[in-house]
Formats: sequence, C-alpha cells, structure tokens
Amino acid sequence: MARHTSQGGPPRRGRGGSSVRRKELLVFTEGLRTEVQYINFWHRLYREKIIVTISEKHGEPLTLVRLALTARDREQVEERRSGGKARDEYWCVFDRDVHPHFKEAVDLARKEGIKLAVSNPCIELWFLWHFDDCNTHIERHEAQRRAKAYLKCDKNLSDDALNQLGHDTRYADASTRARNMEVKHQGDGSPAGSNPSSTMAALIDRIRLRTPDA
Repeated sequence: MARHTSQGGPPRRGRGGSSVRRKELLVFTEGLRTEVQYINFWHRLYREKIIVTISEKHGEPLTLVRLALTARDREQVEERRSGGKARDEYWCVFDRDVHPHFKEAVDLARKEGIKLAVSNPCIELWFLWHFDDCNTHIERHEAQRRAKAYLKCDKNLSDDALNQLGHDTRYADASTRARNMEVKHQGDGSPAGSNPSSTMAALIDRIRLRTPDA
C-alpha cells in the first residue's frame, strides 16, 4: 500500500545499504492545536527513526476510537490485497474532561487493541507535572491555569514552552509523577485513570523508542 505523508518519507538505509523500515504510528487527537503541536515536537526529534502521522480528523473520545478502528481495518485489508504495510500502532489522545461516552471509548479501545494516551482531567495536568507536584483531585480549569503559569502560553504552545516540555529532567520528573499517581490510585483502591492521572508518557516513550514493541 502506497502511503505518502508530509511527515513520512523513504525508509532509512541501514549499514551496508540495507533498508531499515521505520515503525509507523497513526495518531488521532481530540484537540486541533495543543496535542498536535506537542506530538509533532517529539516526532521532529525522532523522525529519522519513526514515522508519526496525526490524522486531520478530530472529535470526542468514542469518535476517535471508532476512527482509529476504521483506519486500522481499512489499512489491514489493503495490506492483504496489495502487499503493502499497515501502520504498526494506532493511538487516540484525549482528555477525561466531561465526555459522556468516555468509558465506552476506553472499553472499545482496550477490546480492539487501540492504544490510548489519556489525561484526567486534561493534558495540561501532564504539562504541569513537568514543573510541580499535583497528587490530589484537580479541576480542569485549575490544571490549565497552573500549566499556563509555567509555560507562559495557552492552548497554542510556543517554541519556548515546547523546549521546556522536552527538557530531559523535566520530562523524567513528569513521568515519575505520573507513575507515582498510578501506584497511589492502586493503593487506595481508586479506578485506573482516576483524577489526577495521565498516560501521555506511553505515547511519547513510543516515539522516543524507549519502550519495547507491544
């Protein structure tokens, strides 16, 4: 299956001229700006080793999961018919927020093998964790306010904000805080993904090739 994207390109050449196919991810995001800018920032850093395409289609969580399923099934059919190659992974990125079909979206994704990067209450919590602790329930607007105070920008991420979010130490701090909250929720019997929580590191670490193939 031929597929051309502005973020793609030919495979890298390995030692001795051998072709090394880069892993390909197709990502569906709820938002049109913040998530796209953030993911593209990481992809630019690792584009020689991985291809990340962000769909132009956006929407609420259940819509995204259904879009991902449709894309995966279509590409797999084309792969069988033409001998091309479907994407390696299909991801959906969205916030918990107040979406009415959130649980249905998560359950469907898990059943069908669609990967998720979910923040509760919102992605700004993940950004906040790069700078400060937040280990108790937080409202969306408060998380946004606190993240904005550190990043000095709002939904449209500046180059300086992206560089701060890409700082190795800050990224490691955010990942540690996210893992610690997972442990805390497990310890107190809270459901996985309770407020506050974020699994954005799962996607970014895949882009950074820091996790093994699923």
